[in-house]
Amino acid sequence: MEDSTEIKPATQWFVFFKDQLLLRKGYTEKGEIKYSVPVGTEPPLKPEAEREIHDVFPPGGKQVRAFAVKKPIMETDEWIMIGLRASYEYITTDEYRSAGKAFQILYWDEHSRFCPVCGTRMEQQTPIMKKCPECGNEMYPPVSTAIIVLIRKGKEILLVHARNFRGTFYGLVAGFLEAGETLEECVEREVMEETELKVKNITYFGNQPWPYPSGLMVGFIADYESGEIKLQDDELSAGAFYSKENLPEIPRKLSIARRLIDWWLENNN
Repeated sequence: MEDSTEIKPATQWFVFFKDQLLLRKGYTEKGEIKYSVPVGTEPPLKPEAEREIHDVFPPGGKQVRAFAVKKPIMETDEWIMIGLRASYEYITTDEYRSAGKAFQILYWDEHSRFCPVCGTRMEQQTPIMKKCPECGNEMYPPVSTAIIVLIRKGKEILLVHARNFRGTFYGLVAGFLEAGETLEECVEREVMEETELKVKNITYFGNQPWPYPSGLMVGFIADYESGEIKLQDDELSAGAFYSKENLPEIPRKLSIARRLIDWWLENNN
């Protein structure tokens, strides 16, 4: 007689306290510590009663679920919590992208409890949609679009230090898309607002989900046209054109800013 017991597929579990991600500790054959996302048919710890478990559908179709906890998990020989940004250095790219989407879903859930139209408590209808039972308003996880642009001037590029950067590295001019703008118009406006420079030959480079907390970064390349650098003081603390030979500290590998800079380094012969 065949065993009809249902075999549940293994699930990746993304457990967050705010932006801190729970990872399992392990060891390599050489005794070095390694970290991984918990995997199993059951969650690595029991969620609080009122905390919902959310299904997440990442690229690749893996089974991913996520939930938030009210307080951080203390570090033990088995577990550690690491910031989502920092986790890029410890888990695979696929896991990092899944973690990013899971965090966005949890952030949306926390910030969409009540209908913004009539104030009624929202009801979950699908993994990415809530509906107000009173007025019918529907809510989906928002995505805030921003541009980021590498500006070339001869053999140099413009690098800036934003006041909100966590560290001493220099990055690229970036800013959020406004209503009614094209992406290229946003590039022109943000560059002018932040540096008073005019750019030309704006071309698309690529894009990247940016789950801090719910963004999409769209990368561009542009050429300097005219103007002298005058920084928007409340946004930028420093900025200048740099050559390959005198680059300051640049962003880490997880960002599209670094991809743009690396592309320029490889092609600026």
